[in-house]
Amino acid sequence: MRIGELAALLGVSTRTVRHYHQQGVLPEPPRRANGYRHYGMRDAVALARVRRLVQLGLSLDEARDVVADDRSRELTEVLAEIDADLARQEREIRERRAKLAEVLRRAEAGSLGPDDTASPDLLAFLRVVSLPESKAAAWDRELLVLMDSVAAEPGRRRAFVQLESLAADPEVTAIGHEFYRRLDELADAEPGDPRVAPLARSLADYSMEHLLADSGLGAHGWDPALLDPFLDGLAPAQAEAVRQAIGIIATGVAKDAGTSATAG
Repeated sequence: MRIGELAALLGVSTRTVRHYHQQGVLPEPPRRANGYRHYGMRDAVALARVRRLVQLGLSLDEARDVVADDRSRELTEVLAEIDADLARQEREIRERRAKLAEVLRRAEAGSLGPDDTASPDLLAFLRVVSLPESKAAAWDRELLVLMDSVAAEPGRRRAFVQLESLAADPEVTAIGHEFYRRLDELADAEPGDPRVAPLARSLADYSMEHLLADSGLGAHGWDPALLDPFLDGLAPAQAEAVRQAIGIIATGVAKDAGTSATAG
């Protein structure tokens, strides 16, 4: 098959495949006598592996090493590993749906707040913060409502006090608007766009330094899986940036919690 067929098979664009070639992540087959490059099943499996590794938060350099190792393994062994990963994903999706079912139950029961949408703390925060006219900002607002609905006291109240303090700082507000602008710029980009990883790292670093440090969200309080179903509201490259940022944050929070436990 040709590059367009390979891209369609994995649900990506030919631009993404070529980007992976340029980065040395995905081996590029030589041109045949007819001038075209032809891809086989192993190429399709390699592309699927790259896509999955990127979703898990690995950098392209790290994904490159995994795919390079795969080339020395039997295809059946690689396929069996992918099958096991799909089984894990299936279990995770069932768990997420169970959590979302609980959120839906609370929404139907009117227990999410006085307006059946958000708690008084969230309503107060949204009155203070100034969100720009941005699709990324609108998605972020919806995400705040979701996280508010499942957060536990007293961590939720402490987090909102911190958020209100940050929102009142013009410099912090400007930084937040810049993040929204950078996310909006990815609306028409592919997940492999070179702007994705730097934005993810910036979002994660800023969040861990300014938003999560004193929020009371420990390793067990930060649940990246809960957010994943809601990334569908973003464009592919935007979702990829947020997904990578969440992975970095989750790893950093868990690492900090482990260090604290050891120190104690």
